[in-house]
Amino acid sequence: MNPRSGRTIPLYFKVSPEEKAIIEKKMEQLGTHNQRAYLRKMAVDGYVVRVDMTDVKELAALLRTCSNNLNQIAKRVNSTSNLYGEDIADLKARYGELWGAFSSLLSKFEDL
Repeated sequence: MNPRSGRTIPLYFKVSPEEKAIIEKKMEQLGTHNQRAYLRKMAVDGYVVRVDMTDVKELAALLRTCSNNLNQIAKRVNSTSNLYGEDIADLKARYGELWGAFSSLLSKFEDL
């Protein structure tokens, strides 16, 4: 035991092969490989919540794209003093995608 971690009291218990299989299945569903951390978390809190962040990552990618487009348009407008209709249409389309993804994400959070 590493005394620096503050965990100095060992706990040991035995499980049946069936129980071990259930534990491994639940760990696999959660996507974790650290059995000690999993068992400690379950013993202390009684539950583990895994949040699927794929929608949040997609939203972040859309935000980056929209932000990059806006920066490129701002640079072009500052250097040429011209604002093109295609740029505005592209921004509106990206902004619509962004709000659609954001609304979808909010509705998923409401379902939790």
